[in-house]
Amino acid sequence: MSSRNAILEALGRVTLPAAAMPVIDVEPNLEDLPGQFEASLNKVGGTLVRVKGLAEIQQYLDERVAEGQQVLSLVEGLKGNRELDAQRHDLKDVDHTLVHGQLAVAENGAVLIKDCDTGHRVAPYITEHLAAVVKADTLYPTMHQAVPKLDLAPGHHAAFIAGPSKTADIEQALVIGAHGASSMTVFLID
Repeated sequence: MSSRNAILEALGRVTLPAAAMPVIDVEPNLEDLPGQFEASLNKVGGTLVRVKGLAEIQQYLDERVAEGQQVLSLVEGLKGNRELDAQRHDLKDVDHTLVHGQLAVAENGAVLIKDCDTGHRVAPYITEHLAAVVKADTLYPTMHQAVPKLDLAPGHHAAFIAGPSKTADIEQALVIGAHGASSMTVFLID
């Protein structure tokens, strides 16, 4: 028997007594959720832009297109200059991708992005710059309030994304965009 199988077999024989889940009884801070979200998002390297409607976001997309960049909008009612390619690998040269955020969390600046809103699961990760559109009424104070609101069908993928991709694994040097977008903008619609 291999060492791996011996370890797995030994782990399979371990029984732990049943224990109730801990009760989380922390009162969330409901004061100025957009302000809390903005502070958290800024801490992780993201940017919040408060908008009144889609027209302001379209202006942002139009400016990127005018700069000659490849802009993919996956939000209904907003247009870029790039269509969603049939093959996910063909998205490798997209500069900006705009996605719909299902909800956002004030305590950590995270936005929930579901694969059913991105066409390809890879779209929010392969782009150079990620932007998400979130409605202010889907902003929750903590993960404890946000998680029960998740609606994820079996076999689907969702991720909480907080700011641009970053790592400091190599020589303790912070690298932005190492394995994902190098910037993240969140448009919060009032």
